[in-house]
Amino acid sequence: MSRREMLDIVVVGAGVVGAAAALAFARDGFEVALVEAREPAPWSPQQSDLRVYAFAPDNAALLDNLGVWPSVRDARAQPYRTMRVWDAAGGGELHFDADTFGRRELGWIVEHGLLVDRLWSALPAAGVQLYCPDQVEALELDAPDSVGVVLAGGRRLRARLLIAADGAESRLRELAGIQAPAHDYGQRGLVAYIDSELSHEATCWQRFLPSGPLAFLPAQGEEGARDRRSSIVWTLPANEADRLLGLDEDAFANALERAFAGRLGALTLASKRAAFPLRRQLAERYVAGRVVVAGDAAHVVHPLAGQGVNLGLRDIAGLRETLAQARKRGLDPGSPTRLARWARERRSENALAAYGFDGLNKLFSNDDFAATMLRGPMLGLAGKLPPLTHYFWRRAAGV
Repeated sequence: MSRREMLDIVVVGAGVVGAAAALAFARDGFEVALVEAREPAPWSPQQSDLRVYAFAPDNAALLDNLGVWPSVRDARAQPYRTMRVWDAAGGGELHFDADTFGRRELGWIVEHGLLVDRLWSALPAAGVQLYCPDQVEALELDAPDSVGVVLAGGRRLRARLLIAADGAESRLRELAGIQAPAHDYGQRGLVAYIDSELSHEATCWQRFLPSGPLAFLPAQGEEGARDRRSSIVWTLPANEADRLLGLDEDAFANALERAFAGRLGALTLASKRAAFPLRRQLAERYVAGRVVVAGDAAHVVHPLAGQGVNLGLRDIAGLRETLAQARKRGLDPGSPTRLARWARERRSENALAAYGFDGLNKLFSNDDFAATMLRGPMLGLAGKLPPLTHYFWRRAAGV
């Protein structure tokens, strides 16, 4: 490409994080291209996506700034006002309430497919050049002031900055020579939708079991039962997850009801079931020349706190601020030295979260006598210390 044809930014991967990045930078006046291997299926209100996120207020504000959040919220974003966390072995309960923090809600439960659908629908009007279906075949690092990619379709793109947001198995991260060691938890996250006898009370519930945490996240059910549907995320050893997937619907619902100690009454399976392997994966660095990694390409964390997509969008929010400052001063936004501070801050934040969730999983997902005696009282003590609960919530909410 000639210098006049050079782009400011190429984003590879158009999931939630990649599409949000492309939209944000295009809205900021950068020339942006987005490369994605396959177009997402349109979101349908008649079909609930099993993959959901506990969406934090700071990221709702980011999407609001991009003009996307109102259409997400109005379609199907379930607000939650309360969080309750307790251990199966007994002890106290950790309790967060929106009123305590002076808010209408603590966050929202949002489907992956809905977020992607609304972000994609906003891309054309923002001027994003979309290359789909296509994917990166080669990386060109031969120029000091730009970076290039060769796409499978034969086109070459060159830009000041290249963002790898193409997921945990990132091809672009591999081409850039960035290592991302992974730790397999030997666990799987079993997900499904459940209808309960009792209202979910706009509450995120989490019970720690020796086999792993079980979370009930409020969702919107059918008319007449709108407050009795929940999305579950049940962390289990891989072989136990396989066994539960093989049970018939009634047997599964009974097993789930026992695991949840009947907190929401009788349960009925309201969807298909699925399970995905759990791991911790952290990129050793976030910048290689003019290539940066973000979202799952940079970090994969345990889902027990529901922070995966929130951390990824915070990568983009921080990068957006860094690039805006450079542009304001007339500097090269893709300079590796300029990106170094962003990379240090985000990797530190993400590693702290990943190892923190790792520690919680180890503490609670076992039947060790000493751990069992300690963890319930620890939750109860934390719940009785307002400064500590405020700190936990601010970390999760990004405020």
